[in-house]
Amino acid sequence: MECCLKGKTIVVTGAGQGIGNELCRTLDQLGAKVIAVSRSPAPLEKLKKDCPAIEIKQVDLSDWSATRTVLGGLGKVDGLVNNAGVAIIKPFFELTEQDFDSTFNVNVKAAFNVAQILATKMESGASIVNVSSLASMKAFQGHCAYTMSKAAIDGLTKSLALELGPRKIRVNSVNPTVILTRMGRDNWSDPAKADPLLAKIPLGRFGEVHEVVESIVYLLSDRSSFLNGHSLPLEGGYLAGN
Repeated sequence: MECCLKGKTIVVTGAGQGIGNELCRTLDQLGAKVIAVSRSPAPLEKLKKDCPAIEIKQVDLSDWSATRTVLGGLGKVDGLVNNAGVAIIKPFFELTEQDFDSTFNVNVKAAFNVAQILATKMESGASIVNVSSLASMKAFQGHCAYTMSKAAIDGLTKSLALELGPRKIRVNSVNPTVILTRMGRDNWSDPAKADPLLAKIPLGRFGEVHEVVESIVYLLSDRSSFLNGHSLPLEGGYLAGN
């Protein structure tokens, strides 16, 4: 896939940690021009130190106007990965208005805003990948606000595929189950919590970060040139039996 992304400009949000951070490093290795976006300056500076060719942009994506100021000045963009997100996991009756607003401001409104800004800078052959979740397709205890927000992202994916398709801009999402980022390992280290979910996954394990990264790279590349408007479950077969 190196020949497909070399020299292409790819914007990645949520680049400070986890999937977004690893994706930036991988794209850099593949020869892409990476623009890494995060609200946290320290991880961005570490990323820049490790990968000097990466351009970093620090902004709180929940701030609509600041996001437009920071990203509006970019030139031509070949790809966007809407990866930034928050997960507030609480029972339905414990969710507050602030929880709801925080979830939707980052997971949905920011993704919409960034896509609207950058789609104007894209030409034929460009690709947008939204990082959604298996929770958009299957309900999980305590995930009400998160599930709603990711279902909205899947809706955004389909709508943009329809509206941007005539401009030859493709839009897809990846929908992982538990991925073993540092946070994922911390949250799912208790067998009492993890084992019931693992029992429903035919492969018998959770996903690794590189498995999500490689799927995103594929969707960004010309190797997926006829894939548009799809939500790709990355879940080890969970949906096959549930």
